[in-house]
Amino acid sequence: YEAEAERLFTQTDKAILGNFGGTGFGDIALVPAIQLKDPRGIRDMEEWYMSTVTRRDYVWQVFEKQCEIGLENLQHIYERVGEKISVLYVSGADFGAQNGPFISPKTYRDLYQPFHKIINTWVHEHTGWKTFIHSCGSVIRLYPDFIEAGFDVFNPVQTSAAGMDPQTLADQFGDQITFWGGGIDTQQTLPFGTPEEIRDQVRQRMQIFGKGGGFVIHPRNINVQSGVPVENLMALYAAVNEFRAYPMN
Repeated sequence: YEAEAERLFTQTDKAILGNFGGTGFGDIALVPAIQLKDPRGIRDMEEWYMSTVTRRDYVWQVFEKQCEIGLENLQHIYERVGEKISVLYVSGADFGAQNGPFISPKTYRDLYQPFHKIINTWVHEHTGWKTFIHSCGSVIRLYPDFIEAGFDVFNPVQTSAAGMDPQTLADQFGDQITFWGGGIDTQQTLPFGTPEEIRDQVRQRMQIFGKGGGFVIHPRNINVQSGVPVENLMALYAAVNEFRAYPMN
């Protein structure tokens, strides 16, 4: 980490996002041996999510220990990388489906938010890093709780999910959090639109989210899926370069 942070800091002009792991409470991708068939137990995906209710106290103890280890690791990592990184990837646990969050705000506040607050508070008190949360899906109902938990950056901004209208998000939360994503709809526009439609949507999104600064543009989700025409992907990059200058027109 020390060597890579030094390399990126001295040899590039880019901001550095550190994804050191260990603080993704409830991230299904990090549940150990989820592929194990026998015994499945709590590793089963459906069983894991139900366990946040049916085994709430057990999951709390898991998170508690995870938080303790995560904080200790972050202290050691900070001693090595210092202020060379700009943003810390804290959580990649998805809380949203296409039509709404699949946990209630109450459940988030009860089980997840306390640990997010601990991590974010430590980061803000001991470092100059900003903190980053990733959650796909329709999570507009959870935005106030993410902000209260101390997150500075939200990703991926799935604007194709229910209620995730770009203008609504910008109006309600744009002065409280940085949007990292939402630059193009990767479910419809990027794979099925024309290059001109892509150009228009990118311009519109940059105007909405980029007002006043603080917008990190990239496709709606982490990965561009297979089947996207090359000319559409090139149109995306060309539009970003065309409209990226401030002030936004």
